[in-house]
Amino acid sequence: MQQPDLQTGRRQGVAMLAGGGLLMGTIGVFVEQAHLGALTLVFFRCLFGMLALAAYCAWRGWLTPRQLARQFTRRTFALALISGLLMVTQWVGFFDSIHRTSIAVATVVFHVQPFWVVLIGAVLFHERLGADRLGWIAIAFAGLVLASGVLAESHVADQSRYLIGLAEALGGSVLYASVTLIARSLRDFRPHLLTLTQCAVGAMCLPLVAPFVAPLELNAITPVQWGWLVGMGVLHTGLSYVLIYGALPRLTTPAIAVLLFVYPLTAIAVDALVYGRALSVPQCAGMVLIVTASLGVNLGWRLLPPRLALKRR
Repeated sequence: MQQPDLQTGRRQGVAMLAGGGLLMGTIGVFVEQAHLGALTLVFFRCLFGMLALAAYCAWRGWLTPRQLARQFTRRTFALALISGLLMVTQWVGFFDSIHRTSIAVATVVFHVQPFWVVLIGAVLFHERLGADRLGWIAIAFAGLVLASGVLAESHVADQSRYLIGLAEALGGSVLYASVTLIARSLRDFRPHLLTLTQCAVGAMCLPLVAPFVAPLELNAITPVQWGWLVGMGVLHTGLSYVLIYGALPRLTTPAIAVLLFVYPLTAIAVDALVYGRALSVPQCAGMVLIVTASLGVNLGWRLLPPRLALKRR
């Protein structure tokens, strides 16, 4: 009797994770259409995302004093704050990268972050990488070089601006990998509350930082721009994370590894359909290498047959 329920749960998980990925894949359009600086975009994403997630968490009964006391210890609160600073910083870098490169390029470069997780984990926790994992990581970064477009210098008018955008996306991927490692150490902490805390950090800290970096553009926002800003908070930070976090417990690791690429593939398609910025053949080849390498790392694929690997040892 449990098998149909299990299958239904998996189907729901697939639909939820795919839906979350599709939503996240459209965030670049909201970034472009809002026509605002990265700091302003992230501030309002955090503000409206915080309100949306707070409403959801309150509805689920997770914001009662008893529940909050169970979740927030000194350790978890400190780690949540640190993850908030890292997350908000990478959001700013990623949004500015979209402005400087394109939705597709920034998203593809950003999605090498699983490999940073492996490398940082190896350094901090002395985890063994193994020849297969190192091989997949090398393939991923070869794919990154192709996908970034740096080998085709003639395709952009302002090369320095483009390179800064690539650096921002790559730096953001490192920061997000650090957020992922912090989240792993908070295994019993509700991920919804973690994202809510991250948004609260951004909503409170960015107005303090902005005068020293770039002023927040608060005075001349049009009604149309408000729509894009609210959408980034409610859809891409509230609804999408609720769908993703709700899906993960229902799915197996292979299913998650495959479905996580709905996000970057949607971003590539959206950039091509909405703005006519299709990836070149070498960039598409680079994306294929990154996707294949990510699946190889997450699913433990061997690069060499077991017998040949033993001989090489």
